[in-house]
Amino acid sequence: MAVYRVRVTTGPYLRAGTLDNISVTLVGMCGESPKQLLDRMGRDFAPGSVQKYKVCCSAELGELLLLRLHKERFAFFPKDSWYCSHICVNGPDGTLSHFPCYQWIEGYCTIELRPGTARTICQDSVPLLLDHRKRELQARQECYCWKVYAPGFPGIVDVSNFEEMESNKKFALTKTTPRADQDDNSGNRYLPGFPMKIDVPSLLHMEPNIRYSATKTTSLIFNAIPVSLGMKLRGLIDRKGSWKKLDDIRNIFWCHKTVTSEYVTEHWCEDQFFGYQYLNGINPVMLHRLSSLPSKLPVTNDMVGPLLGPGTCLQTELQRGNIFLADYWILAEAPVHCLNGRQQYVAAPLCLLWLNPQGTLMPLAIQLSQTPGPDSPIFLPTDSDWDWLLAKTWVRNSEFLVHEHNTHFLCTHLLCEAFAMATLRQLPLCHPIYKLLLPHTRYTLQVNTIARATLLNPEGLVDKVTSIGRQGLLYLMSAGLAHFTYTNFCLPDSLQARGVLAIPNYHYRDDGLKIWAAIESFVSEIVGYYYPSDASVQQDSELQAWVGEIFDQAFLGRESSGSLTLVVRSKVEAIRFIQERDDGDWIVVETEGFPRRLCTPKELVKFLTAIIFNCSAQHAAVNSGQHDFGAWMPNAPSSMRQPPPQTKGTTTLKSYLETLPEVNVTCNNILLFWLVSQEPKDQRPLGTYPDQHFTEEAPQRSIAAFQSRLAQISRDIRERNQGLALPYAYLDPPLIENSVSI
Repeated sequence: MAVYRVRVTTGPYLRAGTLDNISVTLVGMCGESPKQLLDRMGRDFAPGSVQKYKVCCSAELGELLLLRLHKERFAFFPKDSWYCSHICVNGPDGTLSHFPCYQWIEGYCTIELRPGTARTICQDSVPLLLDHRKRELQARQECYCWKVYAPGFPGIVDVSNFEEMESNKKFALTKTTPRADQDDNSGNRYLPGFPMKIDVPSLLHMEPNIRYSATKTTSLIFNAIPVSLGMKLRGLIDRKGSWKKLDDIRNIFWCHKTVTSEYVTEHWCEDQFFGYQYLNGINPVMLHRLSSLPSKLPVTNDMVGPLLGPGTCLQTELQRGNIFLADYWILAEAPVHCLNGRQQYVAAPLCLLWLNPQGTLMPLAIQLSQTPGPDSPIFLPTDSDWDWLLAKTWVRNSEFLVHEHNTHFLCTHLLCEAFAMATLRQLPLCHPIYKLLLPHTRYTLQVNTIARATLLNPEGLVDKVTSIGRQGLLYLMSAGLAHFTYTNFCLPDSLQARGVLAIPNYHYRDDGLKIWAAIESFVSEIVGYYYPSDASVQQDSELQAWVGEIFDQAFLGRESSGSLTLVVRSKVEAIRFIQERDDGDWIVVETEGFPRRLCTPKELVKFLTAIIFNCSAQHAAVNSGQHDFGAWMPNAPSSMRQPPPQTKGTTTLKSYLETLPEVNVTCNNILLFWLVSQEPKDQRPLGTYPDQHFTEEAPQRSIAAFQSRLAQISRDIRERNQGLALPYAYLDPPLIENSVSI
């Protein structure tokens, strides 16, 4: 008789244990064991428990291929959920087999687990295992279905598809009861204490393996309630009308101040800090170096010469590479919205900046439209203080709109959701790329569902606080995706294309490149271990289906996403997609497109590095500082109540306050900033992998080396920050979440 020793580990989470009967069947090359009930005295599967059992067979089973877990009713107890972490099996010959699970198993069902050794489809030859891969992916694809949210948007998860699964589905993809079609707006309604409508039904039904844990849900609620209640009791949430004076804005978050938010409050109107935010604020991706001025921005040397000082001129500074442009062209056609029954306004400014000899980035000129002319004056630092401050505030409003909708939500949240969906649908649990990417998809589908139910829904928070509303959001994101390139997606390429590699004190760039290099090194080791040749990449049909689905669903299968040829005057214009004709010589620029197929390990490494970076570090860079830089509302106004000025010399404090958002709009937006900047509990920092999906020694060594590199980067960042007046910590690895989860 052969005896197999089985060790079962239950997750340490709240309500992770079960009272149901758990049985196992071992399947080997030479046969399978009888179904064995796992039962000892007392409760077997309490949260955090590790229990040992024996499975007896008439003969040895040979190499173990599968482990079947059977979850069945116990006595009169109702069915419950169980979080199985992993199972280890010691064979009669001493061979140890690991079976990673790390899943919630709901109801009564049977699931099948494979040993933890990662294998591509090319490395599987046993018909049973090939069939298992096929059935697993079929079950996943039935569970996680794509949905079109709006034309021009990346595909999203269809939460209405989470219905009861048949008990013979063996991959733990249990679902909740069906509900009405998500497009039925009857569930989109106001709830007591909330200033916007909420799509309640979409929040009630979520597949258990992608929803927030009880800890994270509770933490999120307790982050929101005290702040929201405080504003409500002080009458701020419901107060309409202008702010009486700027200092009143300080009192919104009197008990939730940070070092950075206080610094912003003190320095927000200074030109030096205005320029600093383009480098180390929450949207550090807007600057492009210029070699010549575009015709739509007719700034002359006479305008800016006094600012540049003696011994130089505008043309000289252009030739030296010291002139930069932030162009908000994408807002030129954005629809506008009404707030509190009043028309709001949007500008599409161009902001010219100069890197001075002291290494400080300073604004030189601001034009508040894309069309020069008498009604679109060019504002200068030499204008009156209020004129210049209002022009900068218009730019900050444009920054808010582009950052929130495109840099933040589109390029991290929505694209990372598409990456997560493709990973779940096209890669089986045993696939090395699934094991690599799964930690970087944690909670992404849940947080995006929350966002669509509270922010993006009709009469949601976007409709309550922004000057473009939901319709403007739909326009801005679809236009942003249509102009998003692979160069934008890959940090080193983006920095080089924008011409910003030499700007001093660009901490986002410096820290980001270090983290990119650490991720790239880690990914290179993993890919090199499982993909030794070009053929191993090309012949992996699951991998090719994965990248193909990302191309189709994230980037909508557009030819312009796969490759692009532009006729332009400079590579900077090619990257920015400036759609205008001008005098001068034109060149043809070929840009690298998003891959629809991967042919080499090098291509795979770059694509995976970009995905992990954007799911973790990039999201941290553009999300974590929203409260810091937005708590002082004039630095990040979500709407503007007066049209852009068409003449100079008309701005006063009174007209400035009448242009800023009203009190209730300000408070609702700052409340949002607070919530999204506070990562709820149950965090997993970048490089933290408590779920051991990789069981081989080689990837485990690579993980340890990756963690060591990140620790050194953290030490370097903290040492540098000690000498800075305003520390930059958003890319400190312990503060970066592994995934988009808030």
